[in-house]
Amino acid sequence: MPKKVIYHIVEWVIALTACGWLVWKLATYDDYGSLLASLHAMGWRQWLAIGVCVALMPVNMALEAWRWRTLMHELTFKEAQRQVYYSKLAGLITPWRLGEYPARGVLMSEGVWSRVLSMGAVGSATMTMAIIIAGVLGLAFSPSILPYLGGSYLYALGAVILVLAVLFALAPKLLRKWAEVNHDLMLRSIGQSLVRLACWCVQLALVLYALGSVGDPFSVFSLPVYYLLVTVTPSVPIAEVGVRGAWAIVVFGSVNAALAGVLLWGINTLLPCLIWPFLRKNE
Repeated sequence: MPKKVIYHIVEWVIALTACGWLVWKLATYDDYGSLLASLHAMGWRQWLAIGVCVALMPVNMALEAWRWRTLMHELTFKEAQRQVYYSKLAGLITPWRLGEYPARGVLMSEGVWSRVLSMGAVGSATMTMAIIIAGVLGLAFSPSILPYLGGSYLYALGAVILVLAVLFALAPKLLRKWAEVNHDLMLRSIGQSLVRLACWCVQLALVLYALGSVGDPFSVFSLPVYYLLVTVTPSVPIAEVGVRGAWAIVVFGSVNAALAGVLLWGINTLLPCLIWPFLRKNE
């Protein structure tokens, strides 16, 4: 069987499996009552905030396509965007979203797998670095969150920072056999990652406002802290919604904040997955 046919089969197996998982997750979600009650209580300003958040979803995806095209410079922006939407499906059904970058390789020509995986590792590392940089700065202005973390979490965070620093220093040498990586490229990717993180924070602030979960003015510094905790917390996709909701309550101190985390997950994960078939059809 030709490799092109095999890749085509893998592409659709991933898509159908992810869609099945989404249907199951939506069917078994047990708190629709609270979510619908919160939505019913919103006024027009709150609905406008949700609308702006939804409108920022393609901006979020475009920023990821921008990051990916920087790492894989031969891609057009349109193709990078198509791969980013498709990789959302693979990320759903793999632990820690490890399948996202290999899924992008499925949509590319043969002979680029080693480069795709190498640049995927760089993309994941630089996004994590950006989240940690912003999250640690946010923690400096959010001392009330520290007691919930405990020493073990802070030690784990320190270990992650140390590992990422070592990888940043050694990446050009470690990956030179498979891809051209340098510190300038990685710094650009970190900068792009910070821009994408800012988009996430704006979306989260909008959803929190819509559901009445905005606290004191310093809560703006809690936004990157939330993403730090969600990122540096072991989870698999099936448990991801619960993890996001639990950390939202800790960081923002409101039950509605958990609903905000769930709603934002739906906007930034569910909607891109639903859009993929239309992109595939128009290819």
